[in-house]
Amino acid sequence: MPATSQPDPGRRRRTYRLLAAAATLATAGALAAALPADAHDAHHGKPLPSRYQDVQLLSFNDLHGNLEPPSGSSGRVTELQADGTSKTIDAGGVEYLATHLREARKNNAYSITAAGGDMVGASPLISGLFHDEPTIEALNKLDLDVTSVGNHEFDEGAKELARLQYGGCHPTAGCYTDKRFKGADFPYLAANVLSEKTGRPILAPYWVWKKKDVRIGFIGVTLEDTPGVVSADGVKGLKFKDEVETINKYAKVLQRQGVKSIVALIHEGGQPASGAYNYNCDSPGAGDGISGPIVDIAKNISPSVDALVTGHTHAAYVCTIPDPAGNPRMVTSAASFGRLYTDTTLTYDRFTGDIARTSVKSANHVVTRTVAKAPDMTELISRWNTLAAPIGNRAIGYISADVPNTGTESPMGDLIADAQLAYGKGLDPETDLALMNPGGVRAGLTYAAKGSEGDGVVTYAEGFTVQPFSNTVNLQDFTGAQLIQVLKEQVSGSNAAAPKILQPSANLTYTLDLTKSGADRVVTDSIRLNGAAVDPSATYRIATNSFLAGGGDGFTTLGQGTGDLVGTDDLTALEQYLTANSSATSPITPPAANRITIVQ
Repeated sequence: MPATSQPDPGRRRRTYRLLAAAATLATAGALAAALPADAHDAHHGKPLPSRYQDVQLLSFNDLHGNLEPPSGSSGRVTELQADGTSKTIDAGGVEYLATHLREARKNNAYSITAAGGDMVGASPLISGLFHDEPTIEALNKLDLDVTSVGNHEFDEGAKELARLQYGGCHPTAGCYTDKRFKGADFPYLAANVLSEKTGRPILAPYWVWKKKDVRIGFIGVTLEDTPGVVSADGVKGLKFKDEVETINKYAKVLQRQGVKSIVALIHEGGQPASGAYNYNCDSPGAGDGISGPIVDIAKNISPSVDALVTGHTHAAYVCTIPDPAGNPRMVTSAASFGRLYTDTTLTYDRFTGDIARTSVKSANHVVTRTVAKAPDMTELISRWNTLAAPIGNRAIGYISADVPNTGTESPMGDLIADAQLAYGKGLDPETDLALMNPGGVRAGLTYAAKGSEGDGVVTYAEGFTVQPFSNTVNLQDFTGAQLIQVLKEQVSGSNAAAPKILQPSANLTYTLDLTKSGADRVVTDSIRLNGAAVDPSATYRIATNSFLAGGGDGFTTLGQGTGDLVGTDDLTALEQYLTANSSATSPITPPAANRITIVQ
């Protein structure tokens, strides 16, 4: 479905005829709010359409290739109860998402399904092992109409993203089945992602949905800071432009084509005051509402844009944020991993061609697992699992309890850091410590058996879900002063507003005082390595993944290391550590997550 670049003369002529017919029924002062349902054309005896047409917009975001129901906390949502308490609900899985979406579409002749980016990338084994072809196939079956790109669509670079859009076999892995991969049936929109060579968007910047005389335009962007959260190779040769400027630019393009109803798909988001999916984001109380980048973005996007579908933060919200004209505008996000979908009603005014914003309604809905599974999705999952099983079912270690990835410092993050330190010492005995970025820890490990492997068994597939990026483990030299600066960068600079706390290996401890601000939140005098203070003038060898070694996540100092030594991929390092330090009779105990003392 290519983006519409020219107006449809035939469709516009039909609109003009409608307007002319409606005008004959209007009073001298104004048009009637709506035509009677039984109104008929005097010449032809045919029913005339209502002035207003409700259009259903179903949306979700940040699926990340989660075809099967996510495990642990990643597969649950929190629901506020009428009495003020909350409960958790198991959610997610495309077998259930398909059933919910198909049920929601019933009796809605005008229905669009859109997404806010990160459909692929950081995916579990069933999708990631096959470069996310299974997820694109599933989204085709879900009848997704359009999506923006997200930062994770660039994990393997622009060429791979183009292959997901247009099809073809993977350049190194080849074809996985006897059928050529056909690519996405829906357009990926990348309005603010430009080729450095051509200065033009690498994919369609916008797309127009049409049904009869109703037209709604979609503009898709990812966060401008995508290069800061993706490896350098993934964004090589690309420029990422400001979200607001880009959306406003293409809103004008659409308006010149006669498209006045516009929805922006933005892979950037915010944080609501509550983690419950059904929290009233427009509550007037102190501390209520939403914060984060999407607030300023929403306040500056042209009033010609009627609704914003967002993502990236994996939060759930349905908020109204005023546009530059002061009018409320709907801003939504459906958490992540297919656990929710948003159902928004856009009331299209045939007289103006625009959305009557006072009539917009929206709500998030849980993708519960109490409905019937969609048979076509069950078949898809079974088919790809059969191909993945020989690799995914192999045991790589044993755990005595759940290893969660939640908290400022998480047991899973600590375990990965310990694994990378052990691997680093194997490469170079002079390796002193390891640091792991929290965003690279995509899941925890659950003790309960997921398949037939038995309780406490960690399979390769489960490890892949935790670390799906294929980053390498890199060793670099830093001064003690640089190490201290790295720790301060967790809570200062680009990370001041939303700290990114690195997960440390067991021999690094310090205090994080959250009552202070900026870099002062890291208590310098508390930093200890193997129980001793860090010497600012000494040299320390640090193990990180290649993403951090390139200065990712705002850790510019980590991009200044010397004496680089590049090792194997990070999942192999974790596998080797689990294999060496656990067995069926002596499983590994989850780290206590007590390396950082947090003062609040």
